[in-house]
Amino acid sequence: MHFNIITLFPEFFDGPLNCGLLQRARELGLISFSFLNPRDQTDDARRTVDDRPYGGGPGMVMMPKPLSLTLQSLGFAPHSEEGPGPLILLTAAGRPLTQQKAGRLALDSENPCLTLICGRYEGIDARIEELFPAETVSIGDFVLNGGEAAALCLIETVARLRPGFMGHAESGVEESFSSGLLEYPQYTRPEIFEGLAVPKTLLCGDHKRISVWRRQASLCATLEKRPELLPAALRESVDSEFILSLPETKLGRNLNCALVHYPVLDREENSSASSLTNLDIHDIARSSCSYGLGAFYVLSPLADQRELLRDILRYWTKGRGARSNPDRAKALALVREGKDIAEARADLEKVSGHKALLVATSARNSGASLPGINFAEIAEELRKRPVLLLFGTGHGLAPEALELCDASAPPLRPVNGYNHLSVRAAAAIMFDRILNDWR
Repeated sequence: MHFNIITLFPEFFDGPLNCGLLQRARELGLISFSFLNPRDQTDDARRTVDDRPYGGGPGMVMMPKPLSLTLQSLGFAPHSEEGPGPLILLTAAGRPLTQQKAGRLALDSENPCLTLICGRYEGIDARIEELFPAETVSIGDFVLNGGEAAALCLIETVARLRPGFMGHAESGVEESFSSGLLEYPQYTRPEIFEGLAVPKTLLCGDHKRISVWRRQASLCATLEKRPELLPAALRESVDSEFILSLPETKLGRNLNCALVHYPVLDREENSSASSLTNLDIHDIARSSCSYGLGAFYVLSPLADQRELLRDILRYWTKGRGARSNPDRAKALALVREGKDIAEARADLEKVSGHKALLVATSARNSGASLPGINFAEIAEELRKRPVLLLFGTGHGLAPEALELCDASAPPLRPVNGYNHLSVRAAAAIMFDRILNDWR
């Protein structure tokens, strides 16, 4: 595979490409490199490749002409798909570099040549991307001095997947991301180091047991560090069963919610009580069960409303509804009756044995007087104590309800002019954001 590297600093690559496996691969002819400096396409004494941005602002921008001439010298044509192979622009605004993308580039036998553009300064003139369609690639959500360091990352991850690059063909397979999971932990001699022993399973000699241990260790590592990778990587039901047995996946048990019917706001922004809605109870219960919540409280100070709730629950958990729809019965079994927020909090703390964190939710920034807490911070709190999310009916939680809360979650759509989700839809979305969508 050949790499064309367009860079203002070709010397940047002298060390990294001449050591270790990259040097060995070059010596074997598995990979090769050409370096093209846009300065060589200039005609002024200073070899100028940058200028001030139109519209003002700090920094400089790489001029389009030197880059265009450099690309044309390689066989790329403006407004055309023609060229020696894929064209890649390294930029913080690009799509993330992944193992799957690296594999696609490495194993494309029809295009064994990659051309990498390393930007500098504030970036390159945007017209280059219009003239020469390039795939934009980023190695992370951060900014570098230029694209050279990112290009090195791409070169290494692509080159090591080429046939013959690795000493053992399996090495490229049993690595992080190759199976969609992070790699399992590795150990070597001595068997005990600083009081820490190698896991006994790795010493048993039973290859089947070792294979199972490694798969499960990969699942654990991925769950802890990159849970968003799991949905695409789970192979069999045994993977799902193992994941669901882990304490980490039971995080939802510390999350609880309450549907508050008093005190809530009416249309005139006055504190009032609202009536129970059968659909809200069913749908929030189903969402709570799907996301593994600990409990779903339905709160009303009105005796007739609580009696109505009992009738609904009796029918669906013990009566004909339970016999005809066991799934609905399982969901509604999570519902707990309560008079008010204080009663729900006391019950939750009694059951859990820990002080609960009460978090207000609102479609507006009505909880501005409360400390804000984002969804990731709520997830962290779940590792330490129970959290009770309060969802208001009517036109939202009244000030008296907010005074009982410890923090306020952000609105789901804070800048949208139309922000009128049903409470059951809002609850499902919030559970998903807090607990991660794969759960």
